[in-house]
Amino acid sequence: MATQTSRDKVRTVAPKLVELSERVLFGEVWERPGLSKRDRSLITVAALVALNRSDQLRGHLDRALNNGVTREEIGELITHLAFYSGWPTAMTAGLVAKEVFDQKK
Repeated sequence: MATQTSRDKVRTVAPKLVELSERVLFGEVWERPGLSKRDRSLITVAALVALNRSDQLRGHLDRALNNGVTREEIGELITHLAFYSGWPTAMTAGLVAKEVFDQKK
């Protein structure tokens, strides 16, 4: 049996939200030529760390690694944000990043 993703779960409650996410956010916004996917990943991960959105951070850390952001850069991003978004948000992000890194071994 295939694992159900978060998007699959949300689709059962708010199918239009998932459709808009796929079509507009990941289809149009992420495909705009003004920024590379790597840069978009750095920006998105930074926003999610600063806002303490650990559920969404997991998927975007994986995407960031796939888009060429290194583990070391993610560590630097988290450390840098500790001084702007707070120590607890950075520590939480560090734990989430560790989980994602361990899953990608």
